[in-house]
Amino acid sequence: MYTLVQKASNKIFGNFDQIPFLQNQAKLAYQAALKKHVVNLPVLSTTDESLVEAIKREGVVITSLESLGITSTPRFFQVAKNLMQEIPKSISGQKNEFVVHATSQQMMEYPEIFLWGLEQRLLNIVENYIGLPVGYHGAYFRRDIANEVAIKSRLWHMDKEDRKVLKIIVYLNNVSDDGGPFQYIPQSFTSKAASFLRYNYEYIQDKTMQRVIPPSDWKSCTGLSGTVVFAATSSIFHRGKIPLASDRFAVFFDYTSRQPQHPFYCKSSLPQQDLLLMAKKLSKAQKNCVFWQQHS
Repeated sequence: MYTLVQKASNKIFGNFDQIPFLQNQAKLAYQAALKKHVVNLPVLSTTDESLVEAIKREGVVITSLESLGITSTPRFFQVAKNLMQEIPKSISGQKNEFVVHATSQQMMEYPEIFLWGLEQRLLNIVENYIGLPVGYHGAYFRRDIANEVAIKSRLWHMDKEDRKVLKIIVYLNNVSDDGGPFQYIPQSFTSKAASFLRYNYEYIQDKTMQRVIPPSDWKSCTGLSGTVVFAATSSIFHRGKIPLASDRFAVFFDYTSRQPQHPFYCKSSLPQQDLLLMAKKLSKAQKNCVFWQQHS
């Protein structure tokens, strides 16, 4: 949770970002960086290249751990299932509580979860989508509670950290349409809605979104345990649909470039002292992704 000072700083920097001259300079620098990095993009398999093109086109791709076939997946999935049993249904007991996250201590007890997000194949996919060296923001293990609380990430929004943000979401239990699926509006409709609403990164209620995009065009990412969702969350309106039938368990892996458009909104899933401990298990390339702020 941001402190009042942090919120004030974010607002000030956000206002600077709205100055036309600075906007134009930043856009030119970004385009130049993309052009320069093209020759350094990792080579992908035909399958992964198609996946990246689909993300760019639609904003979301749904696949599975089995289809991805990453070597470390069985161990990652097993420890994630173990951790599910340790996440309480509530921590604060407040009536507006809607999600419970694994603590950093719990995540350090199961490092395979954080490390799975640094698999080279995943980093290659992310880099080809973003077009620049990858900054890894970590893994967020969450239990979304089946209740009727409609606030924050359960409302329509787009992520503001960077021009391109990619999240990889892994479902740990079966998620039906009433089980709290990740829900989104395709990119073509998102552009229309953002323009009509003059969107400025606030949360949007259903009744407001319905005036622009009918619910028939809202897409739910349902699937069995082990379903994987690649989501370009800065390019699509999205939300976690309220789970009603049962709690939803999922892990979110977050990525931006190493020079994000709004770095003051970026944070890591683990505190610095834990990242330094985790670094003992990382290659140089992985360290560059984790400690991206030192390389930006």
